[in-house]
Amino acid sequence: MKIVLFSVVILSFAALIFLMRNQQWSQSYSKRVKGLEARQVWEVWSDIDQWHVWQSDIEYAKLEGDFVEGSHFKLKPKGVSEVDIKLIQVETNKVFTDQTNFPLAKMYGKHEFIQHGDELEVKTTMSVQGFLGFVWRKTVAEDIANGMPEQTDHLIRQVERSE
Repeated sequence: MKIVLFSVVILSFAALIFLMRNQQWSQSYSKRVKGLEARQVWEVWSDIDQWHVWQSDIEYAKLEGDFVEGSHFKLKPKGVSEVDIKLIQVETNKVFTDQTNFPLAKMYGKHEFIQHGDELEVKTTMSVQGFLGFVWRKTVAEDIANGMPEQTDHLIRQVERSE
């Protein structure tokens, strides 16, 4: 009886670990805008050192090197510690994806610029993967995702001011 009970406990624990390790969460927001081109939005988004100008929740952001795949940048949100973020995908005027490493989880921010005739769709998807993804989702990612509409509006206004 003890062996059966022990086996059930071990199998249950193993199943829980498997489910938590493979857990993924994502949330997207997009907005279509007339009269903007991907190039214009790209110029503002890729100027990481100036993010604090149009994103009021950031103290500073500092790109280390060029805006290319593999580069890192430091981001200091207001009220929390600085984080190191890596650019893992960069396709000029189309998409970039950044990756933040947390203990036992990774958070991704994918930023896409999709042309639909005379409209540009600006889309952001936040996702979290990993064993402790549920922790980082609740403590970090959901707040970021909830701010995507405001962030997108500020980005568009900054692009319009820059022209």
